[in-house]
Amino acid sequence: MNTQPKQKISVQTLTQLAILVAIEVVMKLIGLGSVPVGPLYMSFLTVPIAIGAIVIGPMASMLLGGIFGFVSFMDAIKGASIMTSTLLGVSAVHTFILCFGMRLLMGLCVGIVYRAMTKACKNCFVASLSAPLLNTLFFMGYIVLVFYHTDYVQSLVLAKGASNPLMFVVLLTGVQGLVEAVVCSVAGTAIGGALLKVTGRMNGHR
Repeated sequence: MNTQPKQKISVQTLTQLAILVAIEVVMKLIGLGSVPVGPLYMSFLTVPIAIGAIVIGPMASMLLGGIFGFVSFMDAIKGASIMTSTLLGVSAVHTFILCFGMRLLMGLCVGIVYRAMTKACKNCFVASLSAPLLNTLFFMGYIVLVFYHTDYVQSLVLAKGASNPLMFVVLLTGVQGLVEAVVCSVAGTAIGGALLKVTGRMNGHR
């Protein structure tokens, strides 16, 4: 008698996760997930990650972050991303950590942020906003930590007229980061909140 509800919830969770994975892949394939802006991509692939954190939990958002990281590393290998493909020539290991590891960590942290917020209130906005912010923080933070003194990054520092690493990050991400934060927080809040209501009704249905 007790095993059937658990199986039902498990199937529902797997279905939700599969849908979010499919959405993330399709967004990337049609060019909606990553829009080239200079040496970087303006990425909206953090939206499914935030939704996964809200509706399912940290492990789901970490998995979705891993998928984001995998396609990002594939872009580096194929030369689709100017920055990561150049950094790949400097260090393949560190570029893999940059593309994959940092997105995996970001996804996990977004889930943890939302879970922590639910203790006070179910704030979908905070989780949705944390996804693009943490993505930028971890990605650019690792570039500064590992690649800042490479010739390529120093050429960007010179081109931007940055006087220090923090100013470099601000000048490089700038408007792009702001657009990502607004789009992802609005979309994640709206979709995540709606799905929470739907799943809440389904779980409460007898």
